Amino acid sequence: MPVNLSGRVALITGSGSGLGREHALLFAKLGAAVIINDLGSSVNGGGSSSTAADQVVAEIVAGGGDAVANYDSVADPEGAKRMVDLAIERFGRLDILVNNAGILRDRSFAKMAASDFEEVIKVHLLGAFYVTNAAWPKMVAQEYGRVVMTTSAAGINGNFGQSNYGAAKLGLVGMMNCLALEGKRYNVLVNAISPGALTRMTEAVAPGGIATYLRADLVSPAVAWLCSERCRESGIILSAMAGFYSRVAAFEGPGVQFDPVEPVSVGAFDAAYDRIATLEGAKPVQPGPLGELEPRLKALGRL
Repeated sequence: MPVNLSGRVALITGSGSGLGREHALLFAKLGAAVIINDLGSSVNGGGSSSTAADQVVAEIVAGGGDAVANYDSVADPEGAKRMVDLAIERFGRLDILVNNAGILRDRSFAKMAASDFEEVIKVHLLGAFYVTNAAWPKMVAQEYGRVVMTTSAAGINGNFGQSNYGAAKLGLVGMMNCLALEGKRYNVLVNAISPGALTRMTEAVAPGGIATYLRADLVSPAVAWLCSERCRESGIILSAMAGFYSRVAAFEGPGVQFDPVEPVSVGAFDAAYDRIATLEGAKPVQPGPLGELEPRLKALGRL
């Protein structure tokens, strides 16, 4: 069955350029009406302009698609509400939200100013919260929604000089995990994309020889699939980079279960550490805060 988004309405934040632009163009090609949100700021979040969003709208309309521009900042709760309201006013519904907007304030941690940390958190993490929070009641009421968070290898794997960005990006995974549990009963699925692409945000950090292959359009098919009816998953991370696609997940080793009725000494922990730390035989962590604690305690006869 071909993937299509006909009849769906999508809001893509930060879609005036880079990854967001490629997502928007593909979504429109697949039949979605698209709200092109872009503040038109610089990479570090300064300034604003309507030009970027307007150009993408014009490109979609020229190709026979339907799109409308919004110039609000995701970091403004009222702006987030306005962009969602625009979708409802113009198209009558909102089916898809891709949280893509972001800025960079790269610094080594020794030189990281609190303002640089806070602004990155505000745009990436709080911005995704504000927009998703505004869209959530609409999706729950219609019992349909697809939400994609944009995480990063900087949060999953780490990257020098990006403690602010990495913290925000892994925070989005935490939000995804919780919303995936809350939304599933309403057919509101929440997933994440971890993209690798050469954009104005990454041109300074992408290795020279590899940069040629880090095309933003190679990320968008995975995002479109996550936003389609073909996707029945919730709470997963897909990585997309230079034509390679994979699932990224947290794993837990077999570990050591001490009897929780008895005290555990530091010496006992130390003696068992090699078995505690091994990932041989590791399995994906289970949804929810307790993981597989219940079956382990049942095996001990404590439940």
